[in-house]
Amino acid sequence: MQDAEQFFRLDSYARDAGIELLESAPGKATVKMEVTASHLNSHRTVHGGAIFTLADTAFAIASNSHGIPAAAINAHISYMKSVTSGTLFAEAEEFSLNPKLASYTVRVTDQEGNRIAIFQGMVYRKTPSR
Repeated sequence: MQDAEQFFRLDSYARDAGIELLESAPGKATVKMEVTASHLNSHRTVHGGAIFTLADTAFAIASNSHGIPAAAINAHISYMKSVTSGTLFAEAEEFSLNPKLASYTVRVTDQEGNRIAIFQGMVYRKTPSR
């Protein structure tokens, strides 16, 4: 598997959503998104799908950081607070890792550190080629 920067560069959906990779390490990743008008729903708050995409991007980078291709098999998000502007951050951290499955928790916050959402996801890890 390629490094985190290359992995992220290949994710055109995340980049088109305005997501930027800030940092990554084995089992961890932090991304950010500047809120724009295109992220807002009809209530003029950030669309849940935009927040989910931000969290899912951090999850994907963290879960693929070990050099073994990993694909989501489960993801869940709970929204705590609405947002209308500013910058959102998603920080993914590995919770559990084994040869076939791994789970991650992603915390989404705003620029002031307010908790916006919590995301939990599990991936299936492909068996490395021999």
